[in-house]
Amino acid sequence: MAGAYDDRDGKIWMDGQLVDWRAANVHVLSHAMHYASSVFEGERCYNGKIFLSREHSERLHFSAGELDFQIPYTVDEIEAAKAEVIKANNLSDAYVRAVAWRGAGEDMGVASQRNPVHLAIAAWEWGNYYGDAKMKGAKIDIAKWKRPSPETIPVHAKAAGLYMICTTSKHAAEAKGCSDALFMDYRGYVAECTGANIFFVKDGEVHTPKADVFLNGLTRQTVISRLKDRQIAVHERVIMPEELEGFEQCWLTGTAAEVTPVGQIGDYNFEVGALCRDVAEDYEKLVRT
Repeated sequence: MAGAYDDRDGKIWMDGQLVDWRAANVHVLSHAMHYASSVFEGERCYNGKIFLSREHSERLHFSAGELDFQIPYTVDEIEAAKAEVIKANNLSDAYVRAVAWRGAGEDMGVASQRNPVHLAIAAWEWGNYYGDAKMKGAKIDIAKWKRPSPETIPVHAKAAGLYMICTTSKHAAEAKGCSDALFMDYRGYVAECTGANIFFVKDGEVHTPKADVFLNGLTRQTVISRLKDRQIAVHERVIMPEELEGFEQCWLTGTAAEVTPVGQIGDYNFEVGALCRDVAEDYEKLVRT
């Protein structure tokens, strides 16, 4: 299956039923299109099993709550729907996208209490998020935008509106020949990339920004847990931009990114070292267990 995402064969689950891929449409006056009242999950299916599937479904509900709406399907119903989509499209290894949003209804202003909430789930084959970066290390730009304060936006929700600066920053990075962009936060601390958390290595110990103004990714949590199980020190802390020069290795984590080594951030270079490779291989084995 290839081509434009609105012109493919297959089935998408929408509001309780499977519909033809090309018929999975919404009205132009859907509230989410105008006011970003949308939350989503990106998940990977390996050998027919979605990794951390239930945790993703639970986070979808949490994110909706942060945006003041309730998904009209339980976690169990979402789990069943995802399994139905995987089966209907005859997929084994796939990317799964669940999205919930306020649709078109009686309200078409900022308020939308009277508008229905919809849920859709799609799945498709998707390779490495950063192409061949898993072998040689991704090249990362430094974004001009900063991650906002938790006092300004629900930073721990996986909400569509939080990705506006991700899109513009990734476009700017790609124009420079980079794969992604690294954000600082509103305080000037190292934060995350546009769709992935970041880790660094120095003297055999791992350092990663404290997830206090950005999404604490499920892959991030998994990697931290696995490192601690191996008695490798992990420091979740404030990281200043000037510290980048002193780190030896670097990698990104995310459902789409999985574990991807980083070879360069701006003017700073990193080796794709033994620990980085070990973490990537360990994660690959785990998700296929």
